[in-house]
Amino acid sequence: MGKDFEARLDADVPATPEQVWDAVATGPGISSWFVGRTEIDGETVRTSFGAGAMPAGTVTVAQPPHRFAYRHETGEDGRFVAYEYLIEGRAGAATVLRTVTSGFLPGDDWAEEYEAMRYGTELFFHTLTECLRWFPGRLASPLTAFGPPVTDWPRTWQALHRALGLGTAPRAGDPVHTAMIPDGVVSFTNPHTLAVRGPDAIYRFLRGFHGSLVVAHALFSPADHRNWPAFLDSLDSHD
Repeated sequence: MGKDFEARLDADVPATPEQVWDAVATGPGISSWFVGRTEIDGETVRTSFGAGAMPAGTVTVAQPPHRFAYRHETGEDGRFVAYEYLIEGRAGAATVLRTVTSGFLPGDDWAEEYEAMRYGTELFFHTLTECLRWFPGRLASPLTAFGPPVTDWPRTWQALHRALGLGTAPRAGDPVHTAMIPDGVVSFTNPHTLAVRGPDAIYRFLRGFHGSLVVAHALFSPADHRNWPAFLDSLDSHD
C-alpha cells in the first residue's frame, strides 16, 4: 500500500533571513548540517555520503531569502522525498524557520524506513538550528563513517554511552569528556540518534537504516584526525 508522510518542524533562530537562506539553499550550507556532502548546480541538488549517493533532486521553488524547496524522486514506484524551507524575518536579527519534509514510501514494508526517516529528520533539523545559534557564519566539513552491522541495538547504544562517559539514559545538557570528544555536551537525543556539541563540531551518532551505527559529524575545525571508523568498530567488542 505504501505510506504518505509529512513532518513539520519550526524554530526561532538568532540569524538574519539571508543567513538562514545560505544554510538551507546552498550546497556548503546544507553540507554543514545534513548528512554527507551536498552540491547545488542550477536546479539540480546532489547529496553523497561515503560510497553512496541520494538520487539527484530538482529545485522546485527558489525565492531568496524566503522560500526554498526541492524534491528527490526514485524510479517508477512513486517514491519521493520533498523538502521545503520557509523563512520569515523578525525584529532584532531573528528569524522564524519552518520546514516541511514530505514524501511517499511504496510497498508494504515502509514502517522501518519511515521510523528511521522521522527520527533522522528531527536530528538534522536540530543540527541546522544549532549551527545557526552556535556557529554563525561558519561552514562545516561533513564526516560520515559506518560501523559494523548491528544485531543488538540496545547493547550498541549502551556501549556508545559508556564510551562517551554517559549514563544509560543521556539527556540534553549532560557533559561529555572523553578522548574522542574532550569537551562536549549532549544537545539532542531521540530513540535513533544522539548529538553532542563541542567547541568546534557537532558530533552525531545515528541508527542507520541499513543496519549499522553511523557517525555523521559536522566539523568546524580545519581537520579532525580522530579515527572514527575504529571507534565504531570498538563498540562492537564491548560487553
